[in-house]
Amino acid sequence: MITQEQIDAFIEKIPPSPKALRETIFALNAGDLPKAALAAKEDKALSSYLKNLVNKPIYGFRSEVSDVAQIFGILGVSRSQQAVYNYMVTLLSPAKWQLFKLNRSSFNDLQAELSVGWQKILQHLDINDKEIESAVSLLPASIIVSEALFSQKINDVKLLRSVHNIDFNTILKRLCSMDLFDICEQISKKWEMDKKIAQIIQAASGVKPAEDDAINELGKWMHLLLFFTLSKAEFIEAGLNDFVDFQIEYVSDIYDDFANIMEIA
Repeated sequence: MITQEQIDAFIEKIPPSPKALRETIFALNAGDLPKAALAAKEDKALSSYLKNLVNKPIYGFRSEVSDVAQIFGILGVSRSQQAVYNYMVTLLSPAKWQLFKLNRSSFNDLQAELSVGWQKILQHLDINDKEIESAVSLLPASIIVSEALFSQKINDVKLLRSVHNIDFNTILKRLCSMDLFDICEQISKKWEMDKKIAQIIQAASGVKPAEDDAINELGKWMHLLLFFTLSKAEFIEAGLNDFVDFQIEYVSDIYDDFANIMEIA
């Protein structure tokens, strides 16, 4: 059994800590893109991450974007904040993944896929909210935490998978009495996000709907996005698709709209 103290200790390691990163976040929270870009340029690792992220094919830029100020200008405040949260998550990423077949590049692909998909959804819903936009970054963060927790009991996890074919979320619940979405909620508290973010994340599980209709609606969209993304070939190969039990009845009323937004044939 993994204790709450062990979970808390790992989540406590989540940044921000470098001065340039703190200043970048502070400026973005204030909506000051030029100041945020100046701060971000002082952190070479952050600048490199932003450049690599936005030049992935999924972002659709025809020519390479390399200047941080230009990157922030293109993304805007909300998406820039989300990108910085994503960077914070990568600081926890293991040098070598033990359970999931991921590496730095494929993990960054996962972040990009979720970010772009969530942006399409929020544009469709006409929602402009920095924290709601950044909420999707909690999902990759919780996968890193899950990897770290599973690694402590790697033989037990592999045995359960081979003998009983139990999904990862169930194993996680057995090991530490928390599932993927509970871990997301813990991280949202660490980042001092609004309480509505934790409610959206929990609703995204598909089995813990919110009482608030607006929150629940966002949860449905996030549930579909997570299942759709983790069902892509590279993430199936990584073992991530067995994290979410797709609740088709929960999202049936929005599925057609989702398919149109994502251009699913």
